[in-house]
Amino acid sequence: MPKVTKRTATAKRGTKRRWVAGVQTESTFPPKGLFTKDASTIARSLASKKVSPKGPASGMRMLNYFINRGGRGLSKTRREELERAKRLLSKRIARDREKKKSEAA
Repeated sequence: MPKVTKRTATAKRGTKRRWVAGVQTESTFPPKGLFTKDASTIARSLASKKVSPKGPASGMRMLNYFINRGGRGLSKTRREELERAKRLLSKRIARDREKKKSEAA
């Protein structure tokens, strides 16, 4: 009996199914073309209340989702810019948390 691997099973099925392709959401959407801009613009926009009404952490989830969905199709420079935007957004989230802690104390 031939060994059935994931690759063989996928080849038999014909196409590779990707879970991200079928995701649909009713949440807010970032402006068209946002992810083609520079890192600071992406981070600033995703942290805004207009794009992420629940806060910058919601924007971080959108950015991660975009990077995951792009997968191997993202160029090295685009991926680096998006990763830079993640770092900037992460710093903003940490700053907001520290601010909330100091206000509560």
